[in-house]
Amino acid sequence: MSAGVAAVGGSERPGQVKMVEAVDQALRRKEHLAVQAGTGTGKSLAYLVPSVRHAVSKGVTVVVSTATIALQQQLVDRDLPRLADALEPLLGRELRYAILKGRRNYVCLNRMSVGAPDDPEDGLFDTAQVSTLGRQVQRLNEWAEKTQTGDRDELVPGVSEQAWRQVAVSAKECLGAQRCPQAQQCFSELARAEAAEADVVVTNHAMLAIDALEEFQVLPEHDAVVIDEAHDLVDRVTSVASGELSANAVETAARRAGKLVADRTAERLRELAEDLKIALDEESAARLDMLPSHLGNTLTAVRDAAQSCLEGLGPEPKDADPAVSAARRAAKTSLDDVHSTVVRMLAAFEAPIADRWDVVWLAKSFDGKWPPSLHVAPIAVGGLLRDALFGTRTTILTSATLTLGGSFEPLARQWGLPAPGGPVPSVPAARDGEASDDEKPIIWSGLDVGSPFDYPRSGILYVAKHLPPPGRDGLPKEYLEELKGLIEAAGGRTLGLFSSMRAARQAADELEIDFPVLCQGDDSTSQLVRQFAESPETCLFGTLSLWQGVDVPGPSLSLVVMDRIPFPRPDDPVASARQRMIAARGGNGFMQVAAAQAALLLAQGAGRLVRSGSDKGVVAVLDPRLATARYGSFLTGSLPPFWPTSDPAQVRAALQRLTAD
Repeated sequence: MSAGVAAVGGSERPGQVKMVEAVDQALRRKEHLAVQAGTGTGKSLAYLVPSVRHAVSKGVTVVVSTATIALQQQLVDRDLPRLADALEPLLGRELRYAILKGRRNYVCLNRMSVGAPDDPEDGLFDTAQVSTLGRQVQRLNEWAEKTQTGDRDELVPGVSEQAWRQVAVSAKECLGAQRCPQAQQCFSELARAEAAEADVVVTNHAMLAIDALEEFQVLPEHDAVVIDEAHDLVDRVTSVASGELSANAVETAARRAGKLVADRTAERLRELAEDLKIALDEESAARLDMLPSHLGNTLTAVRDAAQSCLEGLGPEPKDADPAVSAARRAAKTSLDDVHSTVVRMLAAFEAPIADRWDVVWLAKSFDGKWPPSLHVAPIAVGGLLRDALFGTRTTILTSATLTLGGSFEPLARQWGLPAPGGPVPSVPAARDGEASDDEKPIIWSGLDVGSPFDYPRSGILYVAKHLPPPGRDGLPKEYLEELKGLIEAAGGRTLGLFSSMRAARQAADELEIDFPVLCQGDDSTSQLVRQFAESPETCLFGTLSLWQGVDVPGPSLSLVVMDRIPFPRPDDPVASARQRMIAARGGNGFMQVAAAQAALLLAQGAGRLVRSGSDKGVVAVLDPRLATARYGSFLTGSLPPFWPTSDPAQVRAALQRLTAD
């Protein structure tokens, strides 16, 4: 095993060797494993090498799931090709690997041939928007004639979501390989065929969740899963398991059904779309613990009308023209989505609040740019993961951040795993939480292989204990003054991680400094990060995606500033519902939800500082609660072991020395 790593990556690292051995042992024993592997460990190779051994020796497929496109590309474009070249003499054959994404990520040749459904929002564009959309679709048509994969991520520069919808379909809209006239050339089917023959299939957390949630299979048969970026697993699964309903969605379903349903049923659904718009306009954006009667009546009517339209569609003729089949499938998909979402929303209010498994909320944009919409999401996904993932396949979970407060337990609890260390009865998907006597136990363990970086010598954790607690009305002037002094001492070179876009923009607009400031939203995030990395003395300010998505080793980054502890907003519907559910069962909702989320983001943000062995700098947290609150030790226990201080003069002097070097 170690020879395989050495053949690809050169010299071995102690943490990497330890991880290789642990992953190999877990796969052999069919036991689950969570591995925290700090930046620089070389964790990709540490799980790929034993995964390849397992796949080839057993004649099975191993799925590797990631949260980000960047990591998928790293695995498929760099790590797996190098591994394949190095291991071919040992394997006696070529390593087979493939990447597989959701059907919506690939161009649909049939949709390009028959055209997209006439959705109501298409008529809302002004002339300039229509012209832009037309140019993008024309470009997509030209690209489709040249591409070998049809993969949207290969289209650079990209196109708008509205343009992509004209040439792509969901799995439910797809006619299927047996009926589609373009099946032989279908990019999605070709990707699936390649994945079916692969030893290692790279996918994303959303596909992993869909494979677990849907009745149809989207991933090839496999007996082991490696989940990289596992800290993001719960959020990604929650997103896939969520539903959304808007007046536009109902209008779209009615418009599509109106061309195919003979009676007045579709017209009735269309009228209800307007009723729903009025009902949503009358309500405030908030979590809905009780369903207002007028909104409940409207939803019930939408449910019944959608069901009538579905019945009116009837069975699909076997000899239907492909264009007609595509229109019917699009109509059925829209109606199914509306009907099932409304059914789920209505059912969410049937149980007492403490016993609910779904939360419903109304969302509205502050500027009115987007119409109001109702959302429904699972309060917890642990039961789903236990049943569909840990109960069926050997699972390896890894990330640079898996221990919170020094323990795997906070994330393990969210994944649906018991306390680490031994066999515990698994829990089925049934929502009563009762395990049956004949189910196999779940066995898992946690391992922290550390990091090759010397964090106490590489970085300082500075908590601005002298500042006032953060307020609700933007950044206090004391925070702006502190931030200015830190940036000047660092000579720019600052990544500002803010808890809101409003705070990031305020800092960018109000700071009077002699260094260029880039702010998220001024350009694509990838372009801003590139500019920041290539231009020392530049500052980059932003919010959530920058907390986890920036990799800038070298002199362009020596100061990471976080304006406040990134607790979820008090009005966050899912987080607040999770806290309430845990408290109702006797747990500490604040620590298990709010503090755990904050710890995870703090660790991810602090991890932006040291990306190579030569990096040095400061992580500065302006929120004094990190040093003064009772939960502060839990949060700091989740961070890399930087040298701590609350002395502003000491920190500025250290930054000035770094700048002078």
